[in-house]
Amino acid sequence: MGGDFPHRWTQTKDSILAMKELWTKDEAEYHGTHYDFPAVRSFPKPVQKPHPPVFLGGKALNAFKRVVEWGDGWMPNHASVEEIRQGRETLNRLAKEACRDPSTIQVMAFGMSGQYRDREAIKDLEQAGVGRVTIWLDDTEKSGALREIEEIARQVLD
Repeated sequence: MGGDFPHRWTQTKDSILAMKELWTKDEAEYHGTHYDFPAVRSFPKPVQKPHPPVFLGGKALNAFKRVVEWGDGWMPNHASVEEIRQGRETLNRLAKEACRDPSTIQVMAFGMSGQYRDREAIKDLEQAGVGRVTIWLDDTEKSGALREIEEIARQVLD
């Protein structure tokens, strides 16, 4: 897709910073390493203010540093509650070191098949610092997926 693999993270950072400019300003310009454009107008603007949250994944220290520097949240993939708790602690520490309020960093757990499907699991995630959970549905057919959603809702909400 034209990406420069050795420089993928600087390219990702550049693209996110450029998008945030376009999302938040009536007339935006950006002059980065990988993207460079003069003053332009881009509409419609996102409904979310100031812009849609940008979640980054990964479990390495550099991933956490990226979240603190230019992300809005962390989205661990296929992580245990303990891994998420440790990640949240790392984010909090790095945010404080960078003079960023740790509460401005969201955490969204991205569950895999069978993960995070009952009230206890959701409570454990909440205690670990998770504010959003994406639940993987095993059934891809509409009727089966609806049944699966209803079953998960019964287990989580009842």
